[in-house]
Amino acid sequence: MALSMGQKAGWGLADMGIVVFVVVKQLLVLTYLTAYLGVPVGIAGFVTTAVLIFDIITDPLVGYLSDKTNSRFGRRAPWMFVGVLVMAAGMVGLFSVPAGLGMGGNVGWVVAFFGLATIGFTMVAIPYGAQAGEITQDPKERSVMTGWRMAFASIGILIGGALIPGLAAGMGYAAAALLVTPLMVGAVWLSLWTIRKAPRIETPATEGIAGIIGLVLANRAFMVLVILYGVMTLAIAMITAGLPFAALYLIIDSGDTMLSGAAAALTTLSLLFAAFVVGSILSQAVWVLLSHRMGKLGALVLGLSLYVVLLYALYAVLPSVNVTAIAGMFVLAGMTNGAYQQIPWAIYPDLMDVTRRESGAAIEGAFSAVWLFGQKLANALAPAVLGLTLAAAGWQETTGGTVPQTDAAIATLQMAITLIPAGILLAAILGLMLVYRPMAVRALA
Repeated sequence: MALSMGQKAGWGLADMGIVVFVVVKQLLVLTYLTAYLGVPVGIAGFVTTAVLIFDIITDPLVGYLSDKTNSRFGRRAPWMFVGVLVMAAGMVGLFSVPAGLGMGGNVGWVVAFFGLATIGFTMVAIPYGAQAGEITQDPKERSVMTGWRMAFASIGILIGGALIPGLAAGMGYAAAALLVTPLMVGAVWLSLWTIRKAPRIETPATEGIAGIIGLVLANRAFMVLVILYGVMTLAIAMITAGLPFAALYLIIDSGDTMLSGAAAALTTLSLLFAAFVVGSILSQAVWVLLSHRMGKLGALVLGLSLYVVLLYALYAVLPSVNVTAIAGMFVLAGMTNGAYQQIPWAIYPDLMDVTRRESGAAIEGAFSAVWLFGQKLANALAPAVLGLTLAAAGWQETTGGTVPQTDAAIATLQMAITLIPAGILLAAILGLMLVYRPMAVRALA
């Protein structure tokens, strides 16, 4: 049964709520620890990484349990309904550190609530990814669904990357996070209501955990794509983790360009994220169309290649005092990032179908868990890699937002958010063409 446009858009709506937390954990936690709690950048990077590695460990368990769930609401909805509440509460808590705890107490508080939030995130994200393989088996429908998903995700990026930092500048991080929680919860709950009548697999999986893992690992094309998507995500996560530092040290508004007033009102970081989101939203329909015309893999390679070119261009113009020109480049960055956002998520459910067709096993939760493994591992590693890189260059932490940095530290930051991610994306492109493509052609034939 074909999905209605309302069901396709409604399914995508949930990611608006999910992505708010994704952006917060990638963008703000490391900066919050180092720039406002005074935690040394190397320690803060490892703290963030440790929590995200814990998050990875919970993925297979939630995927397995959601495959086995038996309820009148289906296998996935109960997990998502409760999980978004846990995620939102944890996000507010991690920014609510009481005064006077000291560095150890500050770190412990953030770790506890960050861990709670990531458990909630897993409870939502794993079943949500599984739904892409359940509610339709039409590859073109999946591209359209994913286009809607990433358009709504772009709004989530705006909320997490622009609205929260802008609000936090005036009311504090905890109050800003609390203010957006109704949007997070409402997006997931409304999505569940919208697709309540969509096709779904009601019967719990019968395979044991070892059998399920074996079936997923046997899908070689899927496993290669998991790895390559993780490589792509490492590049993007390094950029994201470094952007707050770039907004403080590499993009110093001269005050006399077209968007200087907006930068002063919103903060430079919020303006750049707003520009990024505009580009991402504008590009979603384009990437759906190109996926239909060129094939999903061809469109993905094109998008990543353009991303590499843009990162080299950014390296050439930074540091900059022209916030308007940089904002324009961030619109283009959002458009190229749209391919990374959308297309892999439309490809991997097609590979789920291969295992279901060959084995008869409906284990979408397990596939979703493994799929997110590469992404989460990269997101976990990126803050530590960035923290160690900056620490090696002599980066200085502070409790006041900014502090003078050496020329070597600034140059290292510049490379860490441009040239290094560009090289990582080039490696992913080669892997897609030389390793993944032959396997996918055989698997999907």
